[in-house]
Amino acid sequence: MVVSGGVLVGGNALISKYTGAVDAGGGSLIGDPASATQKSEIKGPINILLAGIDPRDTKTAPLSDSIIVAHIPASMDQVYLFSIPRDLYVEIPAFAATGFKGGKSKINAAMSYGSSVGNGEHDVKQGFQLLAKTVTKLTGIKEFDSGAIVNFGGFKDIVEAMGGVTMTIDQNVKSEHLQPNGKPRPRIPGCDKCAHPYTGPQKTYKKGTYHLEAWEALDYVRQRYTLPNGDYDRQRHQQQFIKAMAKQAMSKDVISNPSKLLSILDAAGESLTFDGGGNSVIDWATALRGVNTEDMTTIKLPGGGLFEPGSNKYLGEQLKGDYEEFFEAVRKDDIAPFLLDHPEFVNVNS
Repeated sequence: MVVSGGVLVGGNALISKYTGAVDAGGGSLIGDPASATQKSEIKGPINILLAGIDPRDTKTAPLSDSIIVAHIPASMDQVYLFSIPRDLYVEIPAFAATGFKGGKSKINAAMSYGSSVGNGEHDVKQGFQLLAKTVTKLTGIKEFDSGAIVNFGGFKDIVEAMGGVTMTIDQNVKSEHLQPNGKPRPRIPGCDKCAHPYTGPQKTYKKGTYHLEAWEALDYVRQRYTLPNGDYDRQRHQQQFIKAMAKQAMSKDVISNPSKLLSILDAAGESLTFDGGGNSVIDWATALRGVNTEDMTTIKLPGGGLFEPGSNKYLGEQLKGDYEEFFEAVRKDDIAPFLLDHPEFVNVNS
């Protein structure tokens, strides 16, 4: 959205082209499509729900591998990012569109339960609606002001169009999926159903600050199996990636380069679906022009494994500590004072 603001100089036809490319179009992500009329002004506080999915065809139910909430306070000058663990065991509400009766499951399945449109077809936009309802039930955030779906496969093209991204890697990470040259690691013969079916040399990311190519950045932020804290480390890396992307987008190398801007927006049209609650992506880019990418705070929610009582059966993850107080702070737009009292919630390596 920050980059999109740069095409305002390009004329109405250009704006119309790229707005249509990423907007949700005939479907709503965050509410009733009939209510998605343009608002007169975008004001804070604002909550934006982001979901990352792997490329899937319409015959495969989608899973939200990454769930991030961005909170922008009333001052409209900074952003707080917090991730919802993909394996968080939660109550998923009933959903009339698919006949889902509701029940407890891992939160990344919410999109799947909400996506069926009949004849074996699935609609990720409809699935996002149930995900939004689920996150609302969890956090108490009454409604989201906008929402976006990021297709990881196409998102790589955006990073390529930007010329890569500079990131600080905060821990040594070995890739589960790729070799040092970026090619897929070979699979172990006869191990199609193994939890970790790969073998051979692994791409390694060492602590430090590097300018990563697109394939390296996307590979790094998707790793969790080789990390000491699993998905909690991955959540932090994904938040760091968003912050690095925003900083790169605001750099002179991008903002002052019309050719690069257009390449980025072309790529965005292939990988992003955006619902601005009645306002276009251009409206949002303009409204958020005062956000300082240096004032983007990434937050970690405390949690751990949840097991079935009386057995070692893993059900998923559960939040712990003062997370309910944090959600209350989000609802009241009081995150800054909450973090002063609870500094352990801040990702110090971001």
